[in-house]
This record gives sequence, structure tokens and C-alpha cells, in this order.
Amino acid sequence: MSSMSAPEPGSAPPAPPVPLAALLARPDLGLRLLAGPEDVPLHWVHTSEMADPHPYLLGGELLMTAGVQLTDPAHYVDRVVEAGAAALAFGVTPVWDTVPPELVAACERHGLPLVEVPPRTPFTAVARAVWRLMAEARLHELRRVTEAQQSLAAAAARPAPVPAVLGALASRLGGRAVLFGADGTESAAAGREVPAEAARALRDLAGVLGPRPGGPASASGDGGGLRLAAYALGGGEGLTLGVATERRGPGEHTIAGVAVVLLSLLTAPHRGADVTVRDGALVRLLLGAAPAEVAGALGPGPWTVVHARGGDGTPFAAASLAAALGTPLMDTGAGAEGGTRAEGGTGTSTEGATAPGPSAPGHARPGTVRLLLPSSTAVTAQQGWTLGASAPVAASELAAGDAQAARALRRAEASRAALVRHRAHGFAALVDRDEAAAYAREVLAPLTGPLTETLRVWLSLHGSWDRTAVALEIHRNTVRQRITRCAALLDRDLDDPDVRMELWFALRAP
Repeated sequence: MSSMSAPEPGSAPPAPPVPLAALLARPDLGLRLLAGPEDVPLHWVHTSEMADPHPYLLGGELLMTAGVQLTDPAHYVDRVVEAGAAALAFGVTPVWDTVPPELVAACERHGLPLVEVPPRTPFTAVARAVWRLMAEARLHELRRVTEAQQSLAAAAARPAPVPAVLGALASRLGGRAVLFGADGTESAAAGREVPAEAARALRDLAGVLGPRPGGPASASGDGGGLRLAAYALGGGEGLTLGVATERRGPGEHTIAGVAVVLLSLLTAPHRGADVTVRDGALVRLLLGAAPAEVAGALGPGPWTVVHARGGDGTPFAAASLAAALGTPLMDTGAGAEGGTRAEGGTGTSTEGATAPGPSAPGHARPGTVRLLLPSSTAVTAQQGWTLGASAPVAASELAAGDAQAARALRRAEASRAALVRHRAHGFAALVDRDEAAAYAREVLAPLTGPLTETLRVWLSLHGSWDRTAVALEIHRNTVRQRITRCAALLDRDLDDPDVRMELWFALRAP
């Protein structure tokens, strides 16, 4: 048994490999196997007429050649095998009338598949067929993973969710799934029985993870003729998921990852009581209670509000993000159309509209995930996501924190940063809040809501037309027109740094 937690090699192809047999089965190509097995996987296609193609091969490819510089077939095959090529395809004519017998013998000796390509079949047709088969395999894999995700989600909603999720996982992977306790004992298991050697190796693999803070999150190995993998759950109880399957690939890893997220949520300590209390608090909020009145039920403040956009497009991307950040408080339905955005403290609102109240979901755009974390929980960048985080806020200031997170996310997207945190007010905090707000309303009174928002984003991005257009999701010409309109209505020179500073403080006023 061996363990590892390193990712797959960077040279891995973007699609699953296809068996050589599938290529040979294409009647339109007319390929003929002359030597070696037909069940080898093909990862790439490469054509070369070099006398020694070894330096240009990655391994796992179908190497195609017409033998233009083939002078020593035995040495040529030695070098191809040494480079790790999966198979050799030889095109007859115009250089060779038939495949050289010495080449066939060398391939037989090394067990390297040798395929004859007839004169009527161009190498490009073979390459296109391989890529098409890979695309079909990729589509099949995506469908398999999606169906597995749906099956796991349905299992998590059953009366006994943990055994149901384990059963669905074992069924989808065609193996065995085991939930190990912190002491290494089996808490629950599902799927077919595995040899004793594999069971012991899986338990040892789970022990590699253990409850140590900062330890590896996953490990993989082999035992009893099976592929083994173990994943640490995020519930804080030291639980580990072990999986034994016939094969291990990206699809199996993705499916197991979804199960890890679900099981982490399902096995979190005191989950039932916490959910009941939290749901009751949310109901009271919806019925009009002030945030401060239900803060005790939600947990001690202060809080950090996080806005996120991105993910891998799967139904469980947001749940995975919440688990990674360590919070169950997540909203994936924010930013519904028709809401009015109040950018928390600009002193302005859209034309004819009023800013939403503390509990209104008006700060987020469609597709944004919003999360609520205790300020003691560190917010870290997450792969595939763009995050904006507020400053720590009390329960009575959650609406302001929501606006801060929305602005931080916009800056992150415009600057292509993985994580941007809300910046403190600095010198602006030295000004009386009421006087600053009154002055801001007076200065910005001529502007409509969209103009105010455009001016704020434009100033925050140092007058960049392109980055402002990206942040607001509008055309750069629209940005120019709005800024020109702002300068006319305010009767100020927006190229003057003193004017920009004054307007920026006005836009930031409470």
C-alpha cells in the first residue's frame, strides 16, 4: 500500500483516453493491427518523420509515420518504446509499399502495437477520429459525474442520509465506501465486500490522514488488487471516508469529492439542534425582527460577509465553497432580478427607488453566492472562485457588510484578484459621520443612481475605462458617456486629483 496526496501530472490530457480497439473498429479508416495488443489507451496523436522522435514524445501517444527516415527499424522501435509511446501507426506509400518486416518483428518483440494505415487514409483522418472519440468519452464522463452528483444529492435528502450517501457512492463507483471514526473503526459501510488485504490497506490509508490539524486532506494507494483512496471530512470530528474501486480517475475523484462535502455537512456536530435554532432565527428575520434580536440564535458576532462568483458549474460548487470556508450560512439565490442595489453608505439610490432594508438581498448580482462567517474564521482564496470580503460587522450592520462585500467582489473581478477585502475608511473616519453624510448628499444630488455607481467604480479603479466596464458589465463607451455626464452635472473637472479625492470621500460617506 502506498499513499499520496499530490495532484495528477501537469501533462495529463484534457479528455479521457480512448482504446486503440475503438480506432481499429472504424471501417472508414481501414486500419489493420500487425503487432501487439489492441487494448492499449491512446492519450495523444503525433506525426513525425524524424529519424529519432524520442525527444518530441510525451508518452501515451499514437505515433504516426511514413518511414521517410527509417533506416534501422529495430533501433527506431527501441527509441519509441523508451519514450513511452502507446502505439505506432505506419503509413504505406509513397515511401514504402508495405510495412517493413523488420519493423513488425521489433514491435512484436517489445509488445508495441503496430497499425498499418492504408494509402487511401490520410494521417489527418486518423487524428480527427482520435479527437472525436476523446470528445465522446469526455461527454460520457461528464454525464456520468452529473448523474452521480444527482444521485448523491437525492440520497442526502433521505431519512437516514449518511448510509444512503455511502450506498449511492459505492453504487456509482462500483466498489466499497466506508466511513471511519477518529479511532479508525468502521462507523458505516456500503457496497460489495472487498478482500481482507484491501480492507486492511484502506483502514491504514485512512489512518494516514488522522485528526491532525494541517495534515493531508486525502491519500491514495493500492491494496488487494483495488484502487484505494481516503478523504478527511470537514466536520471537525476526525471522520474519514475510504473508497475501494476497480479504477481511479478524475471522474471517480470528483464524485468522491461531492460525497465528502455532503458527509461533512451531514456529520457536523450538533447539526440538528443548530439547524433548528438557525432556521427559527431566519424565520423571525423574515417576519420583521431586527438582526440584533436574533443575533444570539445565529451565534456571537461580529460577522464577515463574503460574496463569491465562479465555481465549476456543478450543482454542489457553492456547497463545496461553504464547506471550504467553514460555514453553513450560505445563500445561492441572491441577486434576483428586480431588486434595487444600495451600495451601503454612498448616500444615493437609483431613480425613484429607496434603498433596501437591512434584510433585503439587493447588493448581490445574479450568480453571486453570499456567505456569512464569524469574523474569527479566516477568509482564504479558493481555487476557481473570486471572493470579496467585508470588514467585521455587528449583527445590526449586516446590510453594510453586505454592501462592502459586493464592492470588494467588484474590485476583485476588475483586478483579476482571487480575494479582495474591504478597505477601512482611514482619514475619512476622522470626519463627523452625520456632517459627512449631509455634505455627500449635497455634492452628489445631481447624479442618478447608475451615474453614482459608475463614478464610484471608475474612481476606485483609477479612471480605467476598460476595468470599470468589466466591473459593471457594460460597454466601455457607456462608461465614457456616464463619466462625461457626471462631470457636466457636477460642473467639476474629473481630471483634477483634488476633485477626485473630494468626490471619493463623498461616495464613501455613511
